[in-house]
Amino acid sequence: MRIAVNTRLLQKDNLEGIGRFTFETLKRMVLSYPEVEFIFCFDRPFDTTFVFAKNVKPIVIGFPARHPFLYYLWFEYALPKALKKHNVDILLSPDGYLPLKTSVKTVAVIHDLAFEHYSNGVSWLTQKYYQHFFPLFAQKANKIVTVSEFSKQDLIKTYGISASKIDVVYNGVSSVFRPLSLIDKFEIKSKLNLQKGYFLYHGSIHPRKNIITLLKAFELFKNRNKTNHQLILVGRKAWKNKELDVFYEQMKYKNEVHFLGKQSDEKLAQVLACADASIYPSYFEGFGLPIIEAFACGVPVITSKNTSMEEIANGAAYLFDASNLEDLAKQMLTLIQNPSKTEENVQQGLKIAGQYNWDDVAQKLWDSILKIKPC
Repeated sequence: MRIAVNTRLLQKDNLEGIGRFTFETLKRMVLSYPEVEFIFCFDRPFDTTFVFAKNVKPIVIGFPARHPFLYYLWFEYALPKALKKHNVDILLSPDGYLPLKTSVKTVAVIHDLAFEHYSNGVSWLTQKYYQHFFPLFAQKANKIVTVSEFSKQDLIKTYGISASKIDVVYNGVSSVFRPLSLIDKFEIKSKLNLQKGYFLYHGSIHPRKNIITLLKAFELFKNRNKTNHQLILVGRKAWKNKELDVFYEQMKYKNEVHFLGKQSDEKLAQVLACADASIYPSYFEGFGLPIIEAFACGVPVITSKNTSMEEIANGAAYLFDASNLEDLAKQMLTLIQNPSKTEENVQQGLKIAGQYNWDDVAQKLWDSILKIKPC
């Protein structure tokens, strides 16, 4: 069997949600099935570390596809031409984009439909591209994989997709995310000059992630409570953050808020494991990987009630209304003032995190692929 994979999002030192899913699952599938030929389809020069084994054939197709017009040309012309040239049996697309002009069987991983319900802050043209083409991608796919029951139901309701066509394959959590001893925490916090307690947000920073509400809630929390807690944010600033930047500059407690930028998984795991709590205030998610990463580090979580987050937290997190900064500030105080409840959440979170294993994810994704295996 020859499987082509859309590997546009395998980018060195830039593996966010979908890229992480792509990397972790492909690495395992390639090594587990050496008899299968995998053709990795890149849209730019690739890093050789992504060629996981001898049964991977990397190819660079056309041009970098990072704009709606280029998406269209890459997926509708360049990619189908390559699929035909290499006599491909199945196309796996971990980011959900598909060529509509191909007879090759396809598996699309559609992580969420955030763009249908909440503006991602992307350009008008990109938003229109998503809203026009993703319903077509969903109909075109022979099998859809998504990452939560919430996202499955959203695909059914929004696009009218049959439930039998959709498999739920949850994300996993990397082994680097784990609890640390008190001694390790002390050493790490000293090295990073983080002697105070702190709340942590990790993930990309753009409007859908609701960081503006987090900053406002932290300001309110500090105004009302005598605490030395800081707020640490780890992740790249993505797009359209002007409102956030303006509010940050006029914050009374601006000096207690620190943007550390994007960090390696190893550094992130250390900073996360030393946090008093992880806060994930997003308006909309298909999964919410930072929740599980915090659970795996033995760190209590505050997250929003809406979309998939409540499903993934599974009763082990403090929940708040994403649009209510008063509610978030209240949960921050509740977490600190109720150590027994917080520790109960931590222990429950550790058990939940143990259920999210990348080996299992890769196997379930492979099982979905086999459901459309050519005769």
